[in-house]
Amino acid sequence: MLTGCGKKEEPASQETSAPAPVEEKASIILATTTSTENSGLLDNILPDFTEKAGIDVKVVAVGTGKALQMGRDGEADVLLVHAKSSEEKFVSEGHGVNRSDVMYNDFIIIGPKDDPAKLKEKCPNDVIGALKNIMDSESKFVSRGDDSGTHKKEKKFWTEASVEPSGDWYVSAGKGMGDVIQMTNELQGYTMSDRATYLSMKDKLDLEILVEGDSKLFNQYGVIPVNPDKNEKINKAGADEFVKWILSEETQKLIGEFGKEKFGQPLFIPNAK
Repeated sequence: MLTGCGKKEEPASQETSAPAPVEEKASIILATTTSTENSGLLDNILPDFTEKAGIDVKVVAVGTGKALQMGRDGEADVLLVHAKSSEEKFVSEGHGVNRSDVMYNDFIIIGPKDDPAKLKEKCPNDVIGALKNIMDSESKFVSRGDDSGTHKKEKKFWTEASVEPSGDWYVSAGKGMGDVIQMTNELQGYTMSDRATYLSMKDKLDLEILVEGDSKLFNQYGVIPVNPDKNEKINKAGADEFVKWILSEETQKLIGEFGKEKFGQPLFIPNAK
């Protein structure tokens, strides 16, 4: 009888299964950097995506290294990160479908107003020189220490400076950007930050921008849909909608406007391609 009932209900079952693609798109997991969250960008633009696409976004802000690992493990649908060489390797290894530029900002070195390492005086536009001065003066430097895009960039700079940072002056926090800036403020030390997160917090800090403008400090963000072959939970349709949306002219305009009213400058510069 149960089998018979199942056969009779088959047409109705086909009707109710028709909206399945919409249900599939009901939510996505976005693995991203702490800077996109700490700066307030995502809170500002994601409601537009949900309104237009009918898709909720569950944001996991963990830093680029962990975000890429979530992608490798099939624990996210789409990534918004900022370590281009690592992102391209991620895609070439088959973990991501493709990668597109979304926006950029820049890194800065921030520190106390009395600037004991004399960065503003000696090397205001030279990040490598700045790190050497910090080491030579044994001034406190707080590192993200979390394999984020910012941390990857910082490690590259230390290598270029032919320095292996160690000792009491070098603090590896293992935390996100906002927490690291707060720690740096408490220690009255130095750190490397993305400009957006610093500007969003600067009114509560006794830290200034001391090094900026070096071309090495350019900070590009990219979006990557995770390979749907990872597992059946990957929401390919939702990820594709997100990528299409964030690269669209309308969203690029939203990104370019974010921060202008409060800070007098955009926190991110859109450059989708």
